[in-house]
Amino acid sequence: MTFDPNGVGIANGNLFGFPVTEQEANLVIIPIPWDATASYGKGTSKGPQAILDASTQLDFYHPKLDKAYETKVFMTEISAEWQAINDRLCTEGCDYIAFLEDGGVIDNHPKYQQFLTEINATSNALKENLKTRAKELIAQGKIVAVLGGEHSTPLGLIEALDETGKEFGVLQIDAHADLRNAYEGFHQSHASIMFNVLNNCPNMVQLTQIGIRDIAESEVQLIDNSQGRVKTFFDWNLKEQQFEGKTWADQVREIISNLPERVYISFDIDGLHPELCPNTGTPVAGGFQLEQINYLLFELAQSGRKIIGFDLNEVGTSDDSDWDANVGARALWNLVCATEKNRLLTKK
Repeated sequence: MTFDPNGVGIANGNLFGFPVTEQEANLVIIPIPWDATASYGKGTSKGPQAILDASTQLDFYHPKLDKAYETKVFMTEISAEWQAINDRLCTEGCDYIAFLEDGGVIDNHPKYQQFLTEINATSNALKENLKTRAKELIAQGKIVAVLGGEHSTPLGLIEALDETGKEFGVLQIDAHADLRNAYEGFHQSHASIMFNVLNNCPNMVQLTQIGIRDIAESEVQLIDNSQGRVKTFFDWNLKEQQFEGKTWADQVREIISNLPERVYISFDIDGLHPELCPNTGTPVAGGFQLEQINYLLFELAQSGRKIIGFDLNEVGTSDDSDWDANVGARALWNLVCATEKNRLLTKK
Protein backbone atom coordinates (compact mmCIF):
# COMPACT_ATOMS: atom_id res chain seq x y z
CA MET A 1 0.00 0.00 0.00
CA THR A 2 1.29 3.46 -0.88
CA PHE A 3 0.84 6.59 1.21
CA ASP A 4 -0.27 9.91 -0.24
CA PRO A 5 1.26 12.65 1.96
CA ASN A 6 -0.94 15.23 0.27
CA GLY A 7 -4.19 13.33 0.60
CA VAL A 8 -6.80 12.83 3.29
CA GLY A 9 -5.50 11.06 6.40
CA ILE A 10 -6.56 7.41 6.46
CA ALA A 11 -7.55 5.92 9.83
CA ASN A 12 -6.07 2.48 9.19
CA GLY A 13 -5.32 1.72 12.84
CA ASN A 14 -1.69 2.77 12.68
CA LEU A 15 -0.23 6.04 13.93
CA PHE A 16 -0.48 8.83 11.34
CA GLY A 17 -2.26 6.38 9.03
CA PHE A 18 1.10 5.15 7.74
CA PRO A 19 0.90 1.82 5.84
CA VAL A 20 3.59 0.11 7.94
CA THR A 21 3.52 -3.23 9.75
CA GLU A 22 5.38 -4.05 12.96
CA GLN A 23 7.72 -6.33 11.02
CA GLU A 24 8.59 -3.53 8.57
CA ALA A 25 9.00 -0.83 11.22
CA ASN A 26 12.28 0.64 12.40
CA LEU A 27 10.49 2.34 15.29
CA VAL A 28 7.79 0.57 17.32
CA ILE A 29 5.64 2.58 19.74
CA ILE A 30 3.91 0.74 22.59
CA PRO A 31 0.83 2.56 23.97
CA ILE A 32 0.07 2.05 27.66
CA PRO A 33 -3.40 3.17 28.87
CA TRP A 34 -2.51 3.63 32.52
CA ASP A 35 -2.97 6.47 35.02
CA ALA A 36 -3.88 4.56 38.18
CA THR A 37 -1.32 6.38 40.37
CA ALA A 38 -2.17 9.87 39.13
CA SER A 39 -2.72 11.94 42.25
CA TYR A 40 -4.42 15.04 40.81
CA GLY A 41 -6.11 14.93 37.39
CA LYS A 42 -7.18 11.68 35.74
CA GLY A 43 -7.68 10.97 32.03
CA THR A 44 -4.19 10.43 30.65
CA SER A 45 -4.89 6.70 30.23
CA LYS A 46 -7.09 7.76 27.31
CA GLY A 47 -4.20 9.79 25.85
CA PRO A 48 -2.88 7.08 23.49
CA GLN A 49 -6.24 6.62 21.80
CA ALA A 50 -6.82 10.38 21.58
CA ILE A 51 -3.39 10.90 20.00
CA LEU A 52 -3.97 8.03 17.56
CA ASP A 53 -7.29 9.60 16.53
CA ALA A 54 -5.70 13.04 16.09
CA SER A 55 -2.59 11.80 14.30
CA THR A 56 -4.20 11.44 10.89
CA GLN A 57 -5.15 15.13 10.91
CA LEU A 58 -1.53 16.26 10.66
CA ASP A 59 0.31 17.17 7.49
CA PHE A 60 3.47 15.18 6.98
CA TYR A 61 6.00 17.54 5.46
CA HIS A 62 8.82 18.16 7.93
CA PRO A 63 11.46 20.87 7.32
CA LYS A 64 14.14 18.87 9.16
CA LEU A 65 13.54 15.45 7.59
CA ASP A 66 13.22 14.79 3.88
CA LYS A 67 10.22 12.62 3.00
CA ALA A 68 9.33 12.27 6.67
CA TYR A 69 6.17 10.40 5.69
CA GLU A 70 8.35 7.46 4.60
CA THR A 71 9.41 6.87 8.22
CA LYS A 72 8.69 3.27 9.12
CA VAL A 73 6.89 3.71 12.43
CA PHE A 74 4.27 1.35 13.86
CA MET A 75 2.12 1.64 16.98
CA THR A 76 0.97 -1.59 18.61
CA GLU A 77 -2.64 -2.14 19.65
CA ILE A 78 -3.93 -0.32 22.72
CA SER A 79 -4.72 -2.98 25.30
CA ALA A 80 -8.40 -3.05 26.25
CA GLU A 81 -7.51 -5.42 29.09
CA TRP A 82 -5.04 -3.00 30.69
CA GLN A 83 -7.47 -0.13 30.16
CA ALA A 84 -10.14 -2.03 32.09
CA ILE A 85 -7.72 -2.88 34.91
CA ASN A 86 -6.65 0.75 35.06
CA ASP A 87 -10.22 2.05 35.19
CA ARG A 88 -11.11 -0.22 38.11
CA LEU A 89 -8.00 0.71 40.08
CA CYS A 90 -8.51 4.41 39.35
CA THR A 91 -11.92 4.31 41.02
CA GLU A 92 -10.46 2.67 44.12
CA GLY A 93 -7.41 4.94 43.95
CA CYS A 94 -9.47 8.11 44.09
CA ASP A 95 -10.98 6.91 47.39
CA TYR A 96 -7.51 6.03 48.71
CA ILE A 97 -5.99 9.40 47.76
CA ALA A 98 -8.94 11.26 49.31
CA PHE A 99 -8.38 9.22 52.48
CA LEU A 100 -4.70 10.32 52.58
CA GLU A 101 -5.60 13.95 51.88
CA ASP A 102 -7.98 13.85 54.85
CA GLY A 103 -5.09 12.85 57.09
CA GLY A 104 -5.78 9.13 57.10
CA VAL A 105 -3.14 6.71 58.37
CA ILE A 106 -2.93 3.58 56.26
CA ASP A 107 -1.60 1.40 59.10
CA ASN A 108 -5.05 1.62 60.70
CA HIS A 109 -7.02 0.60 57.60
CA PRO A 110 -6.73 -2.96 56.20
CA LYS A 111 -8.90 -1.98 53.20
CA TYR A 112 -6.37 0.57 51.97
CA GLN A 113 -3.44 -1.68 52.84
CA GLN A 114 -4.95 -4.33 50.58
CA PHE A 115 -5.52 -1.78 47.80
CA LEU A 116 -1.93 -0.55 48.02
CA THR A 117 -0.61 -4.11 47.84
CA GLU A 118 -2.75 -4.79 44.78
CA ILE A 119 -1.86 -1.65 42.86
CA ASN A 120 1.87 -2.08 43.54
CA ALA A 121 1.71 -5.68 42.35
CA THR A 122 -0.25 -4.65 39.25
CA SER A 123 2.18 -1.82 38.47
CA ASN A 124 5.03 -4.29 38.67
CA ALA A 125 3.23 -6.71 36.35
CA LEU A 126 2.69 -3.88 33.87
CA LYS A 127 6.38 -2.99 34.04
CA GLU A 128 7.54 -6.57 33.55
CA ASN A 129 5.13 -7.08 30.66
CA LEU A 130 6.54 -4.01 28.92
CA LYS A 131 10.14 -5.00 29.68
CA THR A 132 9.67 -8.44 28.10
CA ARG A 133 8.04 -6.95 24.99
CA ALA A 134 10.67 -4.23 24.68
CA LYS A 135 13.55 -6.70 24.97
CA GLU A 136 12.06 -8.77 22.13
CA LEU A 137 11.85 -5.71 19.88
CA ILE A 138 15.30 -4.43 20.82
CA ALA A 139 16.73 -7.85 19.96
CA GLN A 140 15.19 -7.43 16.49
CA GLY A 141 17.13 -4.18 16.05
CA LYS A 142 14.13 -1.91 16.46
CA ILE A 143 13.99 1.40 18.33
CA VAL A 144 11.24 1.19 20.95
CA ALA A 145 9.13 4.00 22.39
CA VAL A 146 6.27 4.24 24.88
CA LEU A 147 3.15 6.38 24.60
CA GLY A 148 1.42 6.87 27.98
CA GLY A 149 -0.60 7.18 30.03
CA GLU A 150 0.99 8.63 33.13
CA HIS A 151 4.74 9.06 33.49
CA SER A 152 5.27 5.83 35.43
CA THR A 153 4.61 3.80 32.27
CA PRO A 154 8.03 3.72 30.52
CA LEU A 155 9.98 2.17 33.42
CA GLY A 156 9.94 -1.30 31.85
CA LEU A 157 11.39 0.05 28.59
CA ILE A 158 14.13 1.96 30.37
CA GLU A 159 15.03 -1.14 32.39
CA ALA A 160 15.12 -3.18 29.16
CA LEU A 161 17.58 -0.70 27.65
CA ASP A 162 19.64 -0.80 30.83
CA GLU A 163 19.83 -4.58 30.63
CA THR A 164 21.58 -4.39 27.25
CA GLY A 165 24.65 -3.54 29.37
CA LYS A 166 25.44 -0.31 27.51
CA GLU A 167 25.74 3.02 29.29
CA PHE A 168 23.21 5.70 28.43
CA GLY A 169 21.69 8.94 29.64
CA VAL A 170 18.14 10.21 29.99
CA LEU A 171 16.99 13.60 28.78
CA GLN A 172 13.86 14.40 30.82
CA ILE A 173 11.53 17.20 29.71
CA ASP A 174 9.13 17.82 32.58
CA ALA A 175 7.60 20.27 35.04
CA HIS A 176 8.38 17.81 37.86
CA ALA A 177 11.58 16.06 38.89
CA ASP A 178 9.78 12.73 39.56
CA LEU A 179 12.39 11.82 42.17
CA ARG A 180 10.04 10.90 45.03
CA ASN A 181 10.38 7.57 46.78
CA ALA A 182 7.12 5.57 46.58
CA TYR A 183 4.92 8.68 46.48
CA GLU A 184 1.67 8.11 48.40
CA GLY A 185 2.78 4.51 48.89
CA PHE A 186 2.84 3.77 45.13
CA HIS A 187 6.20 2.12 44.41
CA GLN A 188 5.86 3.00 40.71
CA SER A 189 4.15 6.36 41.05
CA HIS A 190 4.15 8.87 38.21
CA ALA A 191 6.09 11.04 40.69
CA SER A 192 8.74 8.33 41.20
CA ILE A 193 9.74 7.33 37.67
CA MET A 194 13.21 8.92 37.76
CA PHE A 195 13.83 7.81 41.36
CA ASN A 196 13.21 4.25 40.15
CA VAL A 197 15.42 4.72 37.08
CA LEU A 198 18.28 5.94 39.27
CA ASN A 199 17.91 2.95 41.58
CA ASN A 200 17.09 0.20 39.07
CA CYS A 201 19.31 1.12 36.12
CA PRO A 202 23.05 1.08 36.92
CA ASN A 203 23.96 1.74 33.27
CA MET A 204 21.96 4.97 33.30
CA VAL A 205 24.94 7.25 33.97
CA GLN A 206 23.42 10.70 33.45
CA LEU A 207 19.94 12.10 34.07
CA THR A 208 19.60 15.57 32.56
CA GLN A 209 16.33 17.29 33.48
CA ILE A 210 14.96 20.45 31.88
CA GLY A 211 11.98 22.64 32.69
CA ILE A 212 11.59 21.48 36.29
CA ARG A 213 9.57 24.04 38.23
CA ASP A 214 7.52 22.13 40.84
CA ILE A 215 9.73 20.16 43.21
CA ALA A 216 9.99 18.95 46.80
CA GLU A 217 12.94 19.75 49.03
CA SER A 218 13.75 16.04 49.31
CA GLU A 219 14.14 15.91 45.53
CA VAL A 220 16.48 18.92 45.54
CA GLN A 221 18.57 17.16 48.18
CA LEU A 222 18.71 14.01 46.04
CA ILE A 223 19.94 16.08 43.08
CA ASP A 224 22.54 17.84 45.21
CA ASN A 225 23.77 14.50 46.61
CA SER A 226 23.88 12.68 43.25
CA GLN A 227 27.55 13.58 42.59
CA GLY A 228 26.64 14.89 39.16
CA ARG A 229 24.59 11.89 38.05
CA VAL A 230 21.56 14.19 38.02
CA LYS A 231 21.86 17.60 36.34
CA THR A 232 18.74 19.76 36.56
CA PHE A 233 18.12 22.83 34.44
CA PHE A 234 15.38 24.44 36.50
CA ASP A 235 12.80 26.44 34.60
CA TRP A 236 13.36 29.51 36.76
CA ASN A 237 17.11 29.48 36.00
CA LEU A 238 16.57 29.02 32.28
CA LYS A 239 14.10 31.92 32.22
CA GLU A 240 16.34 34.18 34.30
CA GLN A 241 19.24 33.55 31.94
CA GLN A 242 17.02 34.36 28.98
CA PHE A 243 15.85 37.58 30.64
CA GLU A 244 19.51 38.53 30.92
CA GLY A 245 20.24 37.82 27.27
CA LYS A 246 21.23 34.16 26.98
CA THR A 247 19.71 32.49 23.93
CA TRP A 248 17.84 29.20 23.83
CA ALA A 249 20.42 27.99 21.29
CA ASP A 250 23.20 28.54 23.84
CA GLN A 251 21.19 26.79 26.55
CA VAL A 252 20.48 23.84 24.25
CA ARG A 253 24.18 23.42 23.55
CA GLU A 254 24.83 23.34 27.30
CA ILE A 255 22.02 20.84 27.90
CA ILE A 256 23.26 18.49 25.17
CA SER A 257 26.86 18.76 26.38
CA ASN A 258 25.75 17.06 29.63
CA LEU A 259 24.51 13.98 27.79
CA PRO A 260 26.53 10.83 27.02
CA GLU A 261 26.83 9.10 23.66
CA ARG A 262 23.56 7.16 23.94
CA VAL A 263 20.41 9.06 24.95
CA TYR A 264 16.85 8.12 25.90
CA ILE A 265 14.27 10.94 25.78
CA SER A 266 11.49 11.09 28.38
CA PHE A 267 8.95 13.78 27.49
CA ASP A 268 6.22 14.60 30.00
CA ILE A 269 3.84 16.92 28.15
CA ASP A 270 3.49 19.12 31.26
CA GLY A 271 7.00 20.35 30.51
CA LEU A 272 5.20 22.63 28.03
CA HIS A 273 3.22 25.78 28.79
CA PRO A 274 -0.07 24.63 30.39
CA GLU A 275 -2.11 26.33 27.66
CA LEU A 276 -0.71 23.62 25.36
CA CYS A 277 -1.75 20.79 27.69
CA PRO A 278 -4.58 22.09 29.91
CA ASN A 279 -5.92 18.61 30.71
CA THR A 280 -2.63 17.00 31.68
CA GLY A 281 -2.55 15.31 35.08
CA THR A 282 -0.62 18.02 36.96
CA PRO A 283 -0.28 21.26 34.94
CA VAL A 284 2.20 23.88 36.18
CA ALA A 285 2.56 27.50 35.05
CA GLY A 286 5.73 28.23 33.07
CA GLY A 287 7.49 25.79 30.79
CA PHE A 288 8.34 25.60 27.10
CA GLN A 289 6.75 26.26 23.77
CA LEU A 290 6.62 23.16 21.59
CA GLU A 291 8.93 24.85 19.06
CA GLN A 292 11.64 25.13 21.72
CA ILE A 293 11.49 21.39 22.39
CA ASN A 294 11.50 20.62 18.68
CA TYR A 295 14.67 22.70 18.30
CA LEU A 296 16.27 20.77 21.17
CA LEU A 297 15.27 17.39 19.69
CA PHE A 298 16.78 18.08 16.30
CA GLU A 299 19.94 19.61 17.75
CA LEU A 300 20.30 16.42 19.78
CA ALA A 301 19.60 14.31 16.69
CA GLN A 302 22.44 16.03 14.84
CA SER A 303 24.89 16.15 17.76
CA GLY A 304 26.61 12.84 17.04
CA ARG A 305 24.78 11.11 19.89
CA LYS A 306 22.46 8.16 19.37
CA ILE A 307 18.79 8.31 20.37
CA ILE A 308 17.99 4.83 21.71
CA GLY A 309 14.31 5.31 22.55
CA PHE A 310 11.78 7.73 23.95
CA ASP A 311 8.48 8.15 25.69
CA LEU A 312 5.69 10.73 25.57
CA ASN A 313 3.40 10.85 28.58
CA GLU A 314 0.69 12.68 30.51
CA VAL A 315 -1.36 13.85 27.51
CA GLY A 316 -4.80 14.45 28.99
CA THR A 317 -8.25 14.23 27.46
CA SER A 318 -11.42 16.27 27.61
CA ASP A 319 -15.00 15.64 26.56
CA ASP A 320 -15.32 19.06 24.95
CA SER A 321 -11.94 19.58 23.27
CA ASP A 322 -9.28 17.61 21.38
CA TRP A 323 -6.65 20.32 21.87
CA ASP A 324 -4.43 18.22 24.16
CA ALA A 325 -4.51 15.34 21.69
CA ASN A 326 -3.72 17.68 18.80
CA VAL A 327 -0.65 19.07 20.58
CA GLY A 328 0.29 15.58 21.77
CA ALA A 329 0.15 14.20 18.22
CA ARG A 330 2.42 17.02 17.01
CA ALA A 331 4.85 16.45 19.88
CA LEU A 332 4.92 12.74 19.02
CA TRP A 333 5.44 13.50 15.31
CA ASN A 334 8.52 15.56 16.14
CA LEU A 335 9.88 12.87 18.46
CA VAL A 336 9.43 10.35 15.66
CA CYS A 337 11.05 12.59 13.04
CA ALA A 338 14.00 13.53 15.26
CA THR A 339 14.57 9.86 16.09
CA GLU A 340 14.40 8.89 12.41
CA LYS A 341 16.77 11.72 11.45
CA ASN A 342 19.17 10.48 14.10
CA ARG A 343 18.81 6.85 12.99
CA LEU A 344 19.74 7.81 9.42
CA LEU A 345 22.71 9.87 10.58
CA THR A 346 24.10 7.34 13.05
CA LYS A 347 23.80 4.28 10.82
CA LYS A 348 26.24 5.77 8.29
